[in-house]
Amino acid sequence: MAIAPTTSAIHSCDAINLLKQKHLFTKQQFTPPFPEHLVQAIFGMGCFWGVERKFWQATGVFSTAVGYAGGHLKNPTYADICTGSTAHAEVVQVIFDPEIITYVQLLQLFWESHNPTQGMRQGNDVGSQYRSVIYTLDAEQNALAVKSKQHYQQQLTLHNYAAITTEIKPAPIFYYAELYHQQYLVKNPQGYCGLQGLAVKY
Repeated sequence: MAIAPTTSAIHSCDAINLLKQKHLFTKQQFTPPFPEHLVQAIFGMGCFWGVERKFWQATGVFSTAVGYAGGHLKNPTYADICTGSTAHAEVVQVIFDPEIITYVQLLQLFWESHNPTQGMRQGNDVGSQYRSVIYTLDAEQNALAVKSKQHYQQQLTLHNYAAITTEIKPAPIFYYAELYHQQYLVKNPQGYCGLQGLAVKY
């Protein structure tokens, strides 16, 4: 498993602010460097506000951060990715302790917490930034992600759902989103969250 983090960039306009902060829920750092025993995972499953909350609530997760990955523009801003022209997805970087929670358990949480069959959307959120993605940090993560997709497809097929459209690729650079997006639902408990699964167990 990849030691966290191997591919990340502090967004230039918010670098100083981000580096000063602790995670508002876990009270740990959410920018590097991280303790060496921890591992990084990157997931996208719609609007990153609710996705981040889903993962920070999991026992064994050290910290989370929202950001942008998978596009062609360096140091994108939220305004950039909302144009739909940069190809970035809204993603969450999960820093976790593999002795407490495994990557497979994170994959289970990923699959059960959103609808992975919708292509370039998640519910009412439409656009390439909301696509379902798993960006893997090493060969082991990639193999586990592919195997989990095949397994969950079998479960969805039994319930008459369509084919999974989730993108599984080696991790590109993770660009931290602006500070106001980080742990958004701690700051705004009644804020928007469109995250919704299919009620199909992994």
